[in-house]
Amino acid sequence: MSVTATTTPDPQAATALLRVEDLTVELGHGAAARRVLKGVSFDIPRGSTLALVGESGSGKTTLARTLVGVYRPSSGRILVDDAPLRTSRGRAGAGTVQMIPQDPYSSFDPRRTVAQSLAEALDPVRARVKPVRTRIAELLGQVSLDPDAMDRYPHEFSGGQRQRLAIARALAPGPRFVIADEITSALDLTTQAEILNLLADLRRRLSLTMLFISHDLAVVRHVSDTVAVLLHGDLVEFGPTAATFAAPNHPYTAQLLASVPGDPRFRLDDGPATA
Repeated sequence: MSVTATTTPDPQAATALLRVEDLTVELGHGAAARRVLKGVSFDIPRGSTLALVGESGSGKTTLARTLVGVYRPSSGRILVDDAPLRTSRGRAGAGTVQMIPQDPYSSFDPRRTVAQSLAEALDPVRARVKPVRTRIAELLGQVSLDPDAMDRYPHEFSGGQRQRLAIARALAPGPRFVIADEITSALDLTTQAEILNLLADLRRRLSLTMLFISHDLAVVRHVSDTVAVLLHGDLVEFGPTAATFAAPNHPYTAQLLASVPGDPRFRLDDGPATA
């Protein structure tokens, strides 16, 4: 797989766009409540990509859903440009945070055309296609799809094309921060490379700040500036990607990296069991 490496953000612009401070999230109620995230803190500089890795159940999805407002923190703060991230009706402000889902097919209404779905992303209140057709065509062009795609339905596209549509929908409100949640996990190697190169290009052109969630260490190494490792809700490793891969600080991270076989397609879920 040939993937374009990301560039290091301009140091002068490397102020934190997103700041997570001592974030704790508990799910469930009463005796069934469980603490999924345990005092997690990190910054993501403007224009950079942080890769979040960890085995299933480590808290990655919970963190993503908390950032978009699906879950409420039990304690701690989420700041964007040093201001608290505000949510409305359980969702983060559309102009602030958007998520690209792992499964773009199930996230689109099969009864709606692409234009209708993108119109709703652009204007959730009116969701009218005609006034925004030019903008929809621009969004499709940004993800290398023809304008005539807007009049088709999700089932008419391949998996890679649907992922491009999901990216276009996430970009529609002009978010300041994007979460990419395992977006290449269901794609073949060639399509994975195309999507990752598209993200790298969009990041440069649109100055995107991104949280990239993945089990794939080969992808993480190529696309991220920094990497964070979650283990049972604790952030056990955080640092520049190259330095972390070369000399991890936490034994769990070292164990994962030491267990990578010759095949660069190793995934964390295939790695050693934890105690």
